[in-house]
Amino acid sequence: MNKLLRKLRNTGSTRRRQGSGRPRSARNDDNVDSVNELILSQEGAPKSHRTTRQISRETGNHHSSVYRIVRQNLKLKCLKKRRAQELTVANCALRRTRARKLLRRFSASAVDFIFFTDEKIFTVAPPVNLQNDHVYVPTMTKKREVAADRLLRTRPTFSKLIMVSVAVSKFRCSGLVFVQPGTKVNGAYYRDELLSKQLLPAIRHIAGDTYVFQQDSAPSHRARDTIAFLANETPQFIGPDLWPPNSPDLNPVDYKLWGVMQERVYQKPIQDIDDLKRRLIAAWSGIHQQVIDQAIDQWRERLRACVKAGGRHFEHLL
Repeated sequence: MNKLLRKLRNTGSTRRRQGSGRPRSARNDDNVDSVNELILSQEGAPKSHRTTRQISRETGNHHSSVYRIVRQNLKLKCLKKRRAQELTVANCALRRTRARKLLRRFSASAVDFIFFTDEKIFTVAPPVNLQNDHVYVPTMTKKREVAADRLLRTRPTFSKLIMVSVAVSKFRCSGLVFVQPGTKVNGAYYRDELLSKQLLPAIRHIAGDTYVFQQDSAPSHRARDTIAFLANETPQFIGPDLWPPNSPDLNPVDYKLWGVMQERVYQKPIQDIDDLKRRLIAAWSGIHQQVIDQAIDQWRERLRACVKAGGRHFEHLL
């Protein structure tokens, strides 16, 4: 503090003079150029970039020096990649065309009557994300001296699982519908068990005969008998000729609610399949209708973004 005050009295400023301080050795022009060539994918060669640790090994510079070159000299920042459905040219064209049709068919007020549905598998073993899973040990400790149960996160090869199905709308949402363990969800099971006995009665109880039924293009959903069944049993439904293919980013259950569920269900280790079922029921009942409404309110915005992106991925543009 005394040094800072003395500098302020003598110079009238606390800013460093140009050229003062320890001279740069690693962040010279040659190293900056080398890092610049390696950190970004080369033109016409996607995914040819290197990580900062790979660059450190290739150039012989310390990792911290490479990191400072990237952040301070090159003014670059790191963005996290996300998983997404692979889209072909044909997929993109269909997504764009059908997103336009959905926008024309369903105004903002008409969206209130849509019941969005989806299924998801939850496992007893939690999803693995090791990015921030660290173990701290004394500085001089070698890895081989640490007990294996501290370093390894084990996971059963075949974790027990539950498949659940839901229907949500701005009226209200159904309860969780559990698929019987070991059951293959084919067209017959989807129609006779999930639709006839569970989802459609729940929707009718909520909305009467004024609703639109939405489903994605899973094989059991687009089966010929399923389409005929929905045409006969629902006032209106969004069929496979209208719903965009490979589009979990356009279903509110998929792009919002399953993520909320997963975050709540796996807050603590799950003991067994019964514990998982209890967690799922508790997590679903704890989701406020406001969260569902906000997710559905994004739907038309996402359709417009899909059209604007030419049917390609658009979530990074929102």
